[in-house]
Order: sequence, then C-alpha cells, then structure tokens
Amino acid sequence: MTKQMNEERLHDAIASGKRPRRPSPFSSTLTFASRTLLRIKHVPEQMFDVTLFPIIFLLMFTYLFGGAIAGSTTEYLQFLLPGILVMTVAQITMYTGLDLNNDIRKGIFDRFRTLPIWLPSALIGALLVDVVRYTLASLIMIGLGLILGFRPEGGVSGVLVALVLILFFSFSLSWLWTTLGLIMRSDKSLMMVSMMILFPLTFVSNVFVDPDTLPGWLQGFVEVNPISVLANAVRSWMHGTGTFEQIGLVLLTSAIFIVIFAPLTMYLYRNKK
Repeated sequence: MTKQMNEERLHDAIASGKRPRRPSPFSSTLTFASRTLLRIKHVPEQMFDVTLFPIIFLLMFTYLFGGAIAGSTTEYLQFLLPGILVMTVAQITMYTGLDLNNDIRKGIFDRFRTLPIWLPSALIGALLVDVVRYTLASLIMIGLGLILGFRPEGGVSGVLVALVLILFFSFSLSWLWTTLGLIMRSDKSLMMVSMMILFPLTFVSNVFVDPDTLPGWLQGFVEVNPISVLANAVRSWMHGTGTFEQIGLVLLTSAIFIVIFAPLTMYLYRNKK
C-alpha cells in the first residue's frame, strides 16, 4: 500500500508540472553561442590563433620578404596587409569544423540532436561566435599594420567595406569545414584535409605577389581562386579603387559556398549515425 502511494505521489509530481515551452530558433541559437563563449572563457589559449598568429604572420612576411619583393618593407606592407589579412582569417575558419568534430567524438553531438530545439541553432550559434573571432583577428592585424606604416587610401569607409567582405566570406567558408567535420573520423584527419585545401588556395593566390609576375599557366588558377577574388576586393577597397563588381564577385563566391555546403551540412547533421 505504501509503495503504491509513493508511486502515485511520484507520478503526480512528474505529471502535474507543465512542460516548458519549446525555445525559439533565436533563443536556442543565442544559447549555443553563449556556450561557445564560455568555452573561450575557460580555455583562453584557443584565442592564440586570432591574437598571436596574425601578429607573427604579418611581421614575418613583411620583414622577411618585403625588401626582396618590393625593395621596401613599407611599400610591400601596403600590398601585403590586405592579402595576408584575408589569408589569416581564412585559415582560422577551419577551427569551426574541428570544434564540431570534437563534439561528435565526445558524444555531445548526439545529445544536441535529441533536444527539442531548432536543429541548426547548434551550428549557427558556433558560427556566429566565430565571426567575432574573425573580427578580432582583423582588428588586430589592421591595428598592427597602422603602427608599422600601413596607410589605407580608401579611408575608414573603405576599410569597413573590406572588413564586411572578409567576415561574410569567412562565414560562408566555415560551412565547408562543418561538412568535413561531420565526415572526418578524427580531428587529425580533418586538420590534414583542411591544410591540403587551404595551403594551395592561400599560397597560390595574389596574397603575396602580383599575379602578373607568375607563369601564364598559373595565372588562370590564381584569377579564379576564391582567396584571390576576396584579396583583390579587400585590397582595392582599402586603397580607394574598389568597385561594386568586386563586391558582387565576393558575394557570389560566398553564396556558392553557402548554397552547396550549408544544406549538405544539415543533411549530414540530421542523418549521421
């Protein structure tokens, strides 16, 4: 009798409360964004890629190659900074896939899929925080460039347009790494594949040198390279010669990444076993 009464009380306690309302897509996305921010708070070392690495890249390439390529480090800095800014932020994007891959291996991924939430919020929340990281890396490099002697002739408006283009392109490129993060079985394999993609894209581009100095057979690849398209637009707008056609090309390239890899990511996210 006592056992039956206890069971009834337990049932009443569980069943009497109202079920919480399903969170909106906006609130669930913010929740996952705050989760990523808390991860940064407790593991601040992961911010090295957006703080120390940009500084090392800019100083190393400016003073090692500036004199040999342009005859003057100051003159080379005017050409280099927009390009290396694009390269650095593009390389940071791969960490989006690495974080997702780690969640999968730890089992957190499966827990997220069982929650009564808008499923893409787990991915979009992390991607939004990554945009903050990209912004921080960009501001650090621009600030250091100004100290070293970089002078954007396009003024504040040109720099802002360039920054917006970088952030939108980086957000779209991140979808590629989320797709790979769902496919690769380990973070090491994902890192290897990411480097195999990023190194040709970033180094065989117009980031470091004018494409006119390259062999003819290589110029064709450089001209259609997404990194070159972005670097050309960023460089032009920072120096006051940008065109809306360049903006259109960057937006089109970014849209292609999103249209292809965002649906593919969500398909894999829903059906991964």
